[in-house]
This record gives sequence, C-alpha cells and structure tokens, in this order.
Amino acid sequence: MPRSDETEPVAPSRDQAGGGTALLIVDMINCLDFEGGTALAPAARRAADVIAQLRAQADDAEIPVIYVNDNFGAWHSEKGKLVERMHESGSPLAGHLDPRASDYFIIKPQFSCFYATNLSVLLPKLGVTRLVLTGIATDICILFTAADAHMRDYALWVPSDAVAAESDKRGAWALDIMAHAMGAATAPTRDLSLRQWAGNAKPGPASG
Repeated sequence: MPRSDETEPVAPSRDQAGGGTALLIVDMINCLDFEGGTALAPAARRAADVIAQLRAQADDAEIPVIYVNDNFGAWHSEKGKLVERMHESGSPLAGHLDPRASDYFIIKPQFSCFYATNLSVLLPKLGVTRLVLTGIATDICILFTAADAHMRDYALWVPSDAVAAESDKRGAWALDIMAHAMGAATAPTRDLSLRQWAGNAKPGPASG
C-alpha cells in the first residue's frame, strides 16, 4: 500500500508481525467538527490514551500499526493534509495520536476500512490473521469494519476502552453485536493484553 511518507518500510514477515496480528486505528485523525462530534469528544479523547498505550505495545512486539482514516469528502487529501487540518481545527485529538513514519496509513471513502481501500491487499502481505480494532465510532465505522473483517475470517479484538461512540448505550449495543454475531473479543485492555491476543494462532484468511 503506497503511503504518503517518503520511505516505504519493508513489510514484516508473518513471524515478525506479532504472530499475524495488526493494530488498526480508525478515524482518529479527526477534527470532530461533525454533528455529534462534541458529544463524542470526551470518549474519543479517553480512547486515544488507551490506543496510544496499545501502539507502544505494538511497537515492542513488532506488530504493524495501520491507520485507516476517512477522507471527510476531501478527495485530493492525504495523510499530511488530514493531520494538518486536525491541528488547525483545535481538535481535542490533535497531538495525542499522530501517525509516525513507521505506521501504515490508508484513506477510506466510506464507513468500512475494507470498502474501496487496499487494506484487503495489505493485510495478507503482512501475514495478518488477527485484528485489533480501535478508534471511532464504535457503532459506525468500527462496526462496519468488524463485519467486513469477520466475513474475511479475521479474528477480532475490539477493546471496549479503545473505541468511542456518541453515547454509551450505542457503543454497548455495537460491542454486543460484534461479540455475539462476529465472535469478537471485547475485553478492555486491563483484562487482555496485546501480547496475549497476538499469542493466539489462527489459520490465515482469504485475501479477497
């Protein structure tokens, strides 16, 4: 997947990539300037702190970190412009989870991280069979992505403290669907570590 960085990192092998695990950070490069953004902001900010801890753990375990972010209708945009716009907006997320040069970055046009993106190509290249889904919003982009990942036979962990929704009720509803309809683990990070999740082997998914 071409990235907006000057240097493309070498894709890690299956063994290097945390036993086939990847950390997905969804829509956290965000101005939160949409309807409902103000209501979402406190939960998103709390989730950002947890995601930052997961990202540090991923670095330690050599697990790839993949940002997948909405283009917010700006079809000529790319990573640098999205980050710049977030900082200029005064978003409460600015500066807390900015992507690094070592991270993968994919721009998506719709709710699911798989729809019309190269994620379905990148994950098999990295030998990934297990996904950790984090970000916003639990009941929209996370839910749609989890459904697409489940249909592709990826094992899923959606840490309940690393995702955010406009309301606790809608967030809990979405997590319940992911747990019962998609077999996703939804334990918070205090009950399940990234290394524990990555240590559970699973056969590879289809790449389509």
